[in-house]
Order: sequence, then C-alpha cells, then structure tokens
Amino acid sequence: MKKRLTVVFFIMALPMVFSFFMPACVAAEPIKLSYAQFAPAKTFVGVQLERWITEVEKRTGGKVKIDAFHGGTLLGAKNMMDGVIAGTADIGTLVMAYQPGRFVITNATSLPFGFPNARVASLTLWDLYAKYKPKSFSKVKVLCMYTSGPSNIMSKVPVRSLADLKGLDLRASGGAAKTLKAWGANQVGMPMSATPEALQKGVVKGLFSSLEVMKDFKFAEICKYVTMTDAVIYPFSVVMNMDKWNSLPKDVQDVMESMAREHAEWTGNYMDKHIIEAVDWSKKTQGVEVITLSKEQKAKWDSLLDPIMTGWIADAKKKGYPADDIVTDIRALMMKNK
Repeated sequence: MKKRLTVVFFIMALPMVFSFFMPACVAAEPIKLSYAQFAPAKTFVGVQLERWITEVEKRTGGKVKIDAFHGGTLLGAKNMMDGVIAGTADIGTLVMAYQPGRFVITNATSLPFGFPNARVASLTLWDLYAKYKPKSFSKVKVLCMYTSGPSNIMSKVPVRSLADLKGLDLRASGGAAKTLKAWGANQVGMPMSATPEALQKGVVKGLFSSLEVMKDFKFAEICKYVTMTDAVIYPFSVVMNMDKWNSLPKDVQDVMESMAREHAEWTGNYMDKHIIEAVDWSKKTQGVEVITLSKEQKAKWDSLLDPIMTGWIADAKKKGYPADDIVTDIRALMMKNK
C-alpha cells in the first residue's frame, strides 16, 4: 500500500517538478534586431536612435535586443530605404531629401512653410503621414518620423545680404536646395557626412542646414559665420523591414506603435534644445558671429520662396497628388501642434 501511495504521489508531483525547472531550461532568447543610421553616433540622428532602442528594450521587458550601426557602417544615407526593404538592416533612419521624387507627400514638409522649430515640424510630419499613409512607404513599416530644426546659413565668409549670397557654393539638398537657388546661391548636393571634407577642400564655402551641426560635426571650427534665416526643415523617417515586422509578437508591435508620435515629439524637443546649446558653444568657444537679418530683409528673402510653393503644387497635381489638400493639411497641422 505504501509503495502504491509513493508511486501515485510521484506521478502527481511530476507536473510541479517540471514547472519549476522548465522556465530555466527553455527561457526564450531575446529577439535580435539591427538598426542602421548614416550619421556619427553623437549627432541627433544617433541620439534619437539610442533613446528609441533603450525605450523599446525597457518597455518589452528585455524581450527585444537591438544592435545599433552608426555612421553608415551597415547602410549609407542614399541606400537606406532600399537596404531596409532588402533586409540588409532590420530598421533604418533615412532622409527623404536624399531621394527626390520618391517621398512626395511627406517631403512636402520641406517646402517653405515657416515651421518655428523641430518639435512642431516633427509632430506635423508624423500627423501628415498618419493621415495619408503614402504608397512610397508601403514596402516597409514606418516606426517614426521627425525633422531637423529650421535651416540657416553656415559659411566661411559673412552673408549679410542677398548680394553676399549670390553664386556662393553651399551644401544643401531637397527643399533646402531649392531655397538656396531662389536666393541666388550655388547649391551643391551631397550627404551631410561628406560635407566636412568638402569644406576643408574648399569644394563648398558653407552649408544650409539646422544649426546643431555646428557642434555635432564641428563645423564651427571652419564656418565662422551664421546667417539666421529660419527656413525649411529636413524630414526623416525610421522604417522597418516588413517581413521582420510581421514576424514580431503582437505585444512587441504594440510597444513600437505606441511610441511613434511620442518619439517624434521627444526628438523634436531634443533637437530644439540641442540647437540652442550648439549655437552657444559655437559663439563662446569658436568665436562664431551670428548675423540676424532685418525685418525688411527677412520679408524680402521669404517672398523669393513663394514660387517654390506654387511650383510644387503645380508639379504634384500633374503627378496625380491632391497638392492643394496636402498644403492645406500641413498648415492646419502646424497650427494644431504649436
């Protein structure tokens, strides 16, 4: 009888024994993902990447492990979108301006709307994407969008008037390139990563971008003048390989989707604060002169940009886009997000 009871007890206890030891034996490995970006790690593109990774890993309870590849070590700026589609990287950050004509709707935010800062521009860009869901992103999962701050002129020589700007070789791309052309400058297209060498060799005399690069890329060591124009922004997007996205558990997908707009705002706020720090650093440590246009000058410079907007509307309509609605929506979203 005792022997039978022992056998019965042993059989009944087996599930408890297995349940005690099994978790340690079959603990799931974290889901590993790769995230590529083209700029140096300490630039705002790298900073937002690291913050996003930290939050995803924390909010999924360690279920996801993401490896960062900074500085174009996995994918470059111009092949980021196609590289993510092909699966070279699971996730990537891209600049829409580097592929003109591919991202017509979202890249419309780089028109001269007069965004006051990166926070407003980033939220507006995300809201615009959420409304239109452009086909240009149909082969990837969009995780977030954000923008640079408003563009200003950084140069080796002072630019105090349109006459100073005429024929001046400056780096820019996308909407910023069209802005420079409207002002009479000679726009030279190249990725930001190629600009330091171009400045050193004299290929360009400066650049047209948001001012955090004065510190992040150490442009203040070469460009001793900043002319405040507070012009167009550069839109960015964070995208994920669609097959990889579809393979993720629902709870992981939920975490990433819940962060999209929040991360756009976080990145915009970080950028705005960082720009102030970069300008202060440039003036104090590098002796950079900041040139402010008069109200009359600013009005004149801005008026020269009007044809860019009307030209884009006409061209987008020819391509079948609801151009008037897109412009109206961007303006409305900008006001909503102020």
